[in-house]
Amino acid sequence: MADPVCACPKKARRVVADHPGRSTSSHSSPRRAEDVEAERARMDHSYLASNWNAVRDSVAQACRDAGREPSEVTILPVSKTFGADVVQAAAALGLRRFGENRVQEVREKAPLLADLGLAWVIIGPLQTNKAKDVARLAHEVQTLDRLALAEALHHRLQIEGRTLDVLVQVKTSPEESKHGLAPEALAPLLAELRRFDTLHVRGLMTIATHTDDAIEVRRCFRQLRELRDAMVADGYDLPRLSMGMSGDFALAIAEGATEVRIGSAIFGARPAAPAG
Repeated sequence: MADPVCACPKKARRVVADHPGRSTSSHSSPRRAEDVEAERARMDHSYLASNWNAVRDSVAQACRDAGREPSEVTILPVSKTFGADVVQAAAALGLRRFGENRVQEVREKAPLLADLGLAWVIIGPLQTNKAKDVARLAHEVQTLDRLALAEALHHRLQIEGRTLDVLVQVKTSPEESKHGLAPEALAPLLAELRRFDTLHVRGLMTIATHTDDAIEVRRCFRQLRELRDAMVADGYDLPRLSMGMSGDFALAIAEGATEVRIGSAIFGARPAAPAG
């Protein structure tokens, strides 16, 4: 699997669970016993190990069911809306790549966990005004969907002296809430992206229609795979297909996914996302 188990991960500053982004202080005010007990409960992340093992087993089984080797599919743990304390606990299991929807969350978590060597992957819609933070903090963007964003990232990456792996997000679902460029716009964008030596295009990403109709979900994933195959035939090197989440990853694997983005199946029910 993509996330090797590391027996002796580095230690990061301990983070208070109910205040993600803040380290503990020796000057905090005395607290009631019930508050201390509640905090201990919040910081008990032992469930992560069993969830992680169960997800790895399920992904491996989905690969076998599809006639594929489990080593062909990597898992991207999606830590969006969870605090730095949860990410720290997951890192103790050997996880090193984490998917985040909002650049602001990466900006808050990354400094607290800087000594763990984590790689932050942007999987949410990205505005050009966030390019500065992405170029400084992110290791990968899976939601590149327009030339203006590529230009903004390229400019900031040049300033930072960095390069960035990117996936192009394609809209295969008819739902208005889904993001990504139109399938027919993929070839022209890939041609333009060849101009940017700071952006390494590694593959494609999509989000399937939110439905219980397995046929429709598989259609979305199949369309992305067929688009990738057509682009490869035109000379593009696009080995990665990021598609499938906690509820539909088995269908994505059956249609050729090389990476699945798993959040709730690993981390549990999500807390409410912060405003802004």
